[in-house]
This record gives sequence, C-alpha cells and structure tokens, in this order.
Amino acid sequence: MKRRAKLLAFALAAVMCLTACGGGAGSKNESGSGDENKSAGLTDLYTFETANREMENVFILNTEMANDLNVLCNTNEGLLETNNKGQLVPAIAEKWGTEDGGLTWTFNLRKGVKWVDQQGNEKADCTAQDFITGLEWVMNFHKNGANNTSMPTDMIKGAGEYYEYTKGLSAEEGMALGTEKFLEMVGIEAPDDYTLIYHCVKNAPYFDTVCTSACLFPVSAKFIEEVGVENVLSTGIEGLWYNGAYTLTEYIQNNSKTLTKNPLYWDTECGRFETVTIKIVEDLSVGYQLYETGELDHIDLSEANLRTIYDDENNKFHDQLSEKLPRKYSYQFHFNYDKHFADGSADENWNKAVANEAFRQAWYYGLDLTKYWARTNFIAPTHCENNAYTMKGLLYFSDGTEYTKKVEELIGLPESDGTTPRRLDTEKAAEFKKQAMEELSAQGVTFPVTVNYYIVSGAQNALDTANVLKQIFSECLGDDFVTLEIGTYTSSQTKEVVKPRLQSFVINGWGADYGDVQNYLGQETIGEDTAYYANNYSNINDATNEALRATYQEFTDLVNKADAINDDMDARYNAYAEAEAYMLQHALTVPAQLEVSWQLTHVNDYSRSNAMFGIMNYKYKNWETSVDAYTTEQTAKFAEEYNK
Repeated sequence: MKRRAKLLAFALAAVMCLTACGGGAGSKNESGSGDENKSAGLTDLYTFETANREMENVFILNTEMANDLNVLCNTNEGLLETNNKGQLVPAIAEKWGTEDGGLTWTFNLRKGVKWVDQQGNEKADCTAQDFITGLEWVMNFHKNGANNTSMPTDMIKGAGEYYEYTKGLSAEEGMALGTEKFLEMVGIEAPDDYTLIYHCVKNAPYFDTVCTSACLFPVSAKFIEEVGVENVLSTGIEGLWYNGAYTLTEYIQNNSKTLTKNPLYWDTECGRFETVTIKIVEDLSVGYQLYETGELDHIDLSEANLRTIYDDENNKFHDQLSEKLPRKYSYQFHFNYDKHFADGSADENWNKAVANEAFRQAWYYGLDLTKYWARTNFIAPTHCENNAYTMKGLLYFSDGTEYTKKVEELIGLPESDGTTPRRLDTEKAAEFKKQAMEELSAQGVTFPVTVNYYIVSGAQNALDTANVLKQIFSECLGDDFVTLEIGTYTSSQTKEVVKPRLQSFVINGWGADYGDVQNYLGQETIGEDTAYYANNYSNINDATNEALRATYQEFTDLVNKADAINDDMDARYNAYAEAEAYMLQHALTVPAQLEVSWQLTHVNDYSRSNAMFGIMNYKYKNWETSVDAYTTEQTAKFAEEYNK
C-alpha cells in the first residue's frame, strides 16, 4: 500500500502543473533550443494512433480534422508555433506584433525557409507571397470548399466577402483565379517578400494565436503550377512540397505513416528524430502489447490495463505509471432543448423538463461524477473534474491568475479536498429536484422523465461507461425523477442521432482553435449562425419556452459585451468570466470532465508543446526522450520543474 500511496502522491504533484503556467506573445521557448535540449536517447520514435483516428487528408489547408493535423503540423510550417508551456514562439515569423490594439498585425519573416520535395530536395524559398496564396486558396469556395474558412471570415477584413464572391462564380472561373482579385478585396498584403500584414475586421488582440491553426498556413504558387490547380487536392505525399520539420515519406492507410527529418528545415538547432513512425492500432489493448514487445515508445492505458498494473506491485510496469497532462478539451453535458422522437414529433415531456431551470440545477449540484471520471483515471478521478466551460490553462490575467479560477470564484466554488467533487451539494440538489417536480407537474410533465443517451453499437467500453452514468443518475437524482435510457447508433452519431434530434444530451469536448474565450462561449449563443453547439446540438434557436430563451439571450448579451472589449485584456476576461458564471449558474450546460489519463512512456511529456489552442501539440520537435522508460518518480520531478 505504501508504494500505491507514493504513486498517488506523485500524481497529485503532477496535476499541480495544470494551472501553473502563463503565456504571452513572443515569449522565449522555455524548453530552449540547441544541443542541450535535443531528443536524448531515442534517435527514432515509434508512436501510435487508434484505428478510428486514421488520417484522411494530406493537404493541410483542406482539413480541419485533428486526425490529419496531428501529422501535418510536422510537414507544414506556419508563422508561429507553441512551446512546452503553451506560449507562442517564433517559427517562420521572427518578430510580430500590433500597434493599434489588434486591428493591424505585422509579421516579419525569416529568410532561408525552404520548400522541399519528399526527398528533401530544395524547390523554392518560402516567402510572404506563399501566405497570400494560402489564404486565397482557403477562402476560394471552388478550391477548398468551406474548410478552414470560419476564423478568417470572422477576423480578416474582406475574407468573408471574397468567399461569397467565389461561391457565385462557376467552378471554372473560381479555379482560374489567382491573387489579384483577392488582394483587391481582402485585408492582407506583403510589402516585400519578408513582411506580411493582416488587417482585421475588429480589434483582435488574440489574432496571433490563430497563426497556429491551419487556416493561415502557406502554400507555394509554384507548387500549384507544378501539379496543376485541379490536382492539388488529389496530390499524394510523393508530389507534395514541404516546409516543416519533417517530410511524409510513407503512408500505408490503416497501417502506418513515416515522417523523415527534413534536411533543409530552418531551425537547425532544434531537437528532432531521424524518423517518426506512427502505427495504427486496433485499440489500446493491442497498443499495450506492442509496447510490451518494444515496438512502441509510449502507450495510453485502458482502464483494464491500468488496473492490472496498478494492483500488482510486482508488475514490471508498476513503477513506470505516468499520469498524462490534460488534453486541451473541456467536456460538457450539452442539453437538447428541442428533442424529437424517431417519428419526428416533439418529445414534449423532455422539452418542458429541460427548459425548467430547477430541473437542470438538480443535475448541476446533484450528479457525483466520480465513478464516471474513474473510467478515465481511477487512481485520481478528481483530476478529471471540470467546473468551467472554457478549458483551464487557456488564458491568464496580467497578474498571472488563470482564467477559470476567476469563473470558479464568481460561482462560489469551494476549495478542493482532493476527493469530493467541488460543486456537489446534495442539499441544494434535493431542493431543486423538489422545486422542479412541483413546477413541472403543474405543467403536465410526467415523472420519471426519460433521458435518452446514445452510444455507438458494439462498443463495449462505451456501454460500460454508459452503464456507469445510468447508475450515477439513479443514485444521485433518483429513479422517481429521471431514468437514463441507453440507445445505440450504427456508425454516425451526427447523422443518426444529433441531426434527427433524438438525444436528451451529449457529452462533447471543445478545444480552442485560438487563444480567446470567444472561441468557447461563442459556440453557445442564441440567434447567431457561428454558434456551433447552439445550432448543432442544443437547438436553442428552436426552443419555445420564453423564460429559457430569455436566459439564453441574457447570456448572449453578456458574451457580446465581453467580445466588444479589445483595449483592456483584463477587463475583457473579467467580462467573459461573468458571462461564463451566468451560464453555469443557470445550468445552460453542465461541465462533465477533463481528459487526464495514464500511460507508459519513453517521452517526457513536459518537454513537448502543451498549448490549449492550435495544432502544434503533436509536433515532434524538442521532445526529450529516454531509451529506458521513465519512472513515476522521474515524471513527478519533471512536473515539479515544469511547475516552477
């Protein structure tokens, strides 16, 4: 038991780093660069993805899928990247900034960045013109569809208008466009080959964080000319041009991918592997077997494998268990306010119930999700506790206070005791349950209210997790109040469940595309086309309960008020925190969890990019590694040092 207690203590020490670091444009890379930080131990890296996360697209401008971007962030280089503290640092842009509060952004590019072919042979210089060509491609409907258009449309002057202009052209006319008309309409310019200027629609002091997303990546006009504009999207890895840390030298779908070090990469002092091999594994259990035989250098652990290792102090991996840093996603219970039955008719019983604030607040205060978190992290389940909508670690006030701490302060969340969920309040939950049952019974609602929750058919792990949720609902809210019914879909939750509006709720995570709260709260506002969750999951725009709609409108007004503040970032974040606190106090959504799981690894996770926005966290650059697997004790020391 002493060894297990020690293991838990290491986990507790490691999790302290989650809110200990800040960020700032132009900050120095904390992991540094140079020989002292090059990947020590492993010359070649063998990593993995599960079969459901195989990449589908190799042209970075044409995809928004993490499955693709986790690979392509290594083969393509943008203006900026992020370091191990999640801070912006130079990439192709050596210097950058704004002199008017975020309305105009100037990037000074480094010379000597090369485009190469798959074998690393030089093709051309990468210049400011390539970023213009790249953005034209993104915003041209006939070249790129609607992929990666949302952020440029929202932020860059004229980008949305150009998209609509191209949409009105014939396919032949759209594909024939160069950059002349684009430059007339869109707020981007290159005074010379190494200066790039963006003009924003509004003051956007966070615009530089967008530079770590694929929408602003470059492409060479010479590459397009070489392969033909009509062939760009179908060009395979052999014909692509690369300007990133690696080239993609092998891609066997549903089997493996190989990245090979780019010999002409601009950052000659950084640490890179000779090759990175990404193996596709059927599931984590198969991956664990490959790790055991030395064919993988790290593996995430399923609950079953974690329990096997943790419960046996003589297991060879027992002292190598390592708790991971959280992924950048904040998971919520997303309610459906316009639920339908399979025949298309409205589920009035549910719709009336979920529109009642006391009904939702009973969930908010009453659900003890400890057993649910244990499905991800049974050693320290409260490390998965989530009490905000925005992901912790995304933003910091000027005094270093992490943004979600302010949200927690506003909602009066108690301090953690390490074991009890912080918002759990059984007395409040009982009061709200009683109130809801009285108010809703008077409206004709029958109890228990049926709650429909869907999982993919045939997935045992998903079924086991759903049954845990069902037990939690029964124990915490009572079978006289709600009954969770588990349904299944065959292949597509979106097509089979969400679009026909069959679900009572989904548990989904959101990860930021850029470093601002608007990217989170803006997904939930009423009456706005850009609000992803409002339009695709909550269906709040079709809800008929006036009190509910008024609450959503008040929340939306608070979000828009915050978004209008661009000259004082502390004031902006304070205003967003008030909007987020309002959302939580009215239980418009209910925070569910963070992803903090366990692994066995030869990689020091504290040395790799740990950003809460953008696509850089899978960039295999400046990773510290070891021929021998890291121990739990070593990982705790990494966490302690990182926390400083």
